[in-house]
Amino acid sequence: MRKVIGIGETILDIIFQNNQPSVAVPGGSVFNGIISLGRVGANVSFISETGNDRVGRSILRFMEENNISTEHVNVFPDGKSPISLAFLDESSNADYVFYKDYPKQRLDVIFPKLNEDDIVIFGSYYALNPVLRDKVLELLNEAREKRAIVYYDPNFRSSHTDEAMKLAPTIIENLEFADIVRGSKDDFINMYKMDDADKVYKSKIEFYCRNFVCTNGAESIVLRTDKVKKDYPVEQVEAVSTIGAGDNFNAGILYGLLKYDVRHRDLQSISESTWDKLIQCAKEFSMEVCKTYDNSVSKEFAKKRVLSYEF
Repeated sequence: MRKVIGIGETILDIIFQNNQPSVAVPGGSVFNGIISLGRVGANVSFISETGNDRVGRSILRFMEENNISTEHVNVFPDGKSPISLAFLDESSNADYVFYKDYPKQRLDVIFPKLNEDDIVIFGSYYALNPVLRDKVLELLNEAREKRAIVYYDPNFRSSHTDEAMKLAPTIIENLEFADIVRGSKDDFINMYKMDDADKVYKSKIEFYCRNFVCTNGAESIVLRTDKVKKDYPVEQVEAVSTIGAGDNFNAGILYGLLKYDVRHRDLQSISESTWDKLIQCAKEFSMEVCKTYDNSVSKEFAKKRVLSYEF
């Protein structure tokens, strides 16, 4: 059975509407998509860390409730579980304030076993942080060796713009490991000061990774590969919160890779019709998550899309 393995942070998102706290939900960029995949019945593992405190225990419980093992989560005795305050604007987009108190020893866990055609998803500053780099590289090197599919979402926030030059070699290394790269227009503005998806692909991505997807909120989705050059319209949705939109776009593509049995050997020859299906799954997952304060797709949505066969 094919597995999806994510590596990233867990965090408690406290969401503010009109400067008042509305709800607190477990989150984290890769985590949000992994929860959605757990809900549709995918075989998922998540490599992460959390504190031995009330917040950490609630996140571990939330993982178990959504069919995700906690055996690859490092529960650290010192420090506190991270928290973010997410302030939603009139368009339901979030501005963040983060509170983190990690110990010196990080990510002291045993990784899940990787096999050919499994999928590894990674990204955000977690994939660039020098403190965690050796562990991230350990996973990426094994994925390459085992011929697992590697999916990279840079998710490069504006708070790290000043570090973009310093982090550039690590970003390039991540791109070299990746089989599919999906980023937002904002990511590439923050990383490269470039907002044209074609220019980003040609000058920054294509040499390292041939499969590229660029999203831009309610604007068209740009797909560029060796075989396919296509833009996809985005249907409008009344958004309650867009916090998990990109994360669940990723989850939708991974769901499609499993559902339509796309293997590592297929990556350089995915047809336009298959990409159409993958992008449609991504749009459905992304639109669904915008309808509530939850960072992952609803259980009702997931029930209709359960992966009910061996993959």
